[in-house]
Amino acid sequence: MIKRYLFAIYKVIFLIMGRVLSRKSNLIVFESFLGKQYSDNPRAIYEYLHTNYPQYNLVWSVDKTFVKKFDELNIPYIKRFSIKWMYCMNRASYWVSNSRLPLWIHKPPNTIYIQTWHGTPLKRLGVDIKEVQMPGTNTEQYKRNFTTEAKKWDYLLSANEYSTNIFEQAFQYDNKIIETGYPRNDYLINYNTDFEIKRIKNKLGIPIDKKVLLYAPTWRDNQYYGRGRYRFDINLDLEKMRNQLSDDYIVLLRMHYLIAENIDTSRFESFAYDVSYHDDIRELYLIADMLITDYSSVFFDFAILKRPILFYVYDINDYRDNVRGFYFDFEAKAPGPLVKTTKELIENIKRYNNHKEPTDNFKEFYSKYCYLEDGNATQRVVESIFLKKHK
Repeated sequence: MIKRYLFAIYKVIFLIMGRVLSRKSNLIVFESFLGKQYSDNPRAIYEYLHTNYPQYNLVWSVDKTFVKKFDELNIPYIKRFSIKWMYCMNRASYWVSNSRLPLWIHKPPNTIYIQTWHGTPLKRLGVDIKEVQMPGTNTEQYKRNFTTEAKKWDYLLSANEYSTNIFEQAFQYDNKIIETGYPRNDYLINYNTDFEIKRIKNKLGIPIDKKVLLYAPTWRDNQYYGRGRYRFDINLDLEKMRNQLSDDYIVLLRMHYLIAENIDTSRFESFAYDVSYHDDIRELYLIADMLITDYSSVFFDFAILKRPILFYVYDINDYRDNVRGFYFDFEAKAPGPLVKTTKELIENIKRYNNHKEPTDNFKEFYSKYCYLEDGNATQRVVESIFLKKHK
């Protein structure tokens, strides 16, 4: 009861501060995945501004349990929901975030809110979800909250025309969309070198001479412990994979940031590695020889590298028909094989090991979704929003 009362006071103070404090023209606050990461589109924009425009005061909003990485990298930050954070948020001229902020956060007048989002959508979003199965909400409330938040956004980033069309409908968004490609993907173009790949492998402590399988699934709306904490059954027979693939491969397991489980890889030492808490998935893309995913948007980004993608979709009928649904015919148009068992997965890994020519599906997919990814998306975003060179 006391905590609830204090939080109510905090929210009122936040609102008042936004009305009475003046904005600092050079102050920008960044946040990635609810303050849990130094990653994604906000990181790319931050690093570009830090390098090229030192006149800006750049600060990260960070969940207090995830500050270690920011301390290690000497990245300026404030603890999310602290008094200092409240002051800084209300003084900032720009907010840059890749996910929705809590609905109670009011955007002050003259603060520009840049929503970078975090992926090209396969699964339905926002008001396009037929029935919301997430904890702590219902379908009507979820859609209302989503569109209410979207009305605060001054700019929304889009990776391609396909995303733009979906965002306008799914978010009921009618403000400015910057269709530039994703800033986070510049790294995949500009740092795709043997030197960088070897550096990352050494940092992770994984073998240099083995190929890397990256398994990066998404979360399931209807499998959860509570609000924001989702269950996940890995459904991979790692023992069978090790027995048949370990001479040539290792596997990196990258769980979604909303998944609560820690994956126990202790029995699979030197073959399976849990990299769920690695600070930015972009480095994992770069060292991966092959991506294994399901309905996650990661495959839109990984496709930029023109490397094989396998889709491990053991629950596709339920996910397609009952959980989220898709924006296009995924089974017909996916840029790689769809498999439902570990046995099928292993067979396809071995097949791709010997045949690497892209399929017609992949070529069509690349031309539709990756055409803007040229290594200069961040520059276009900065010039469009902060320098206003483009209309």
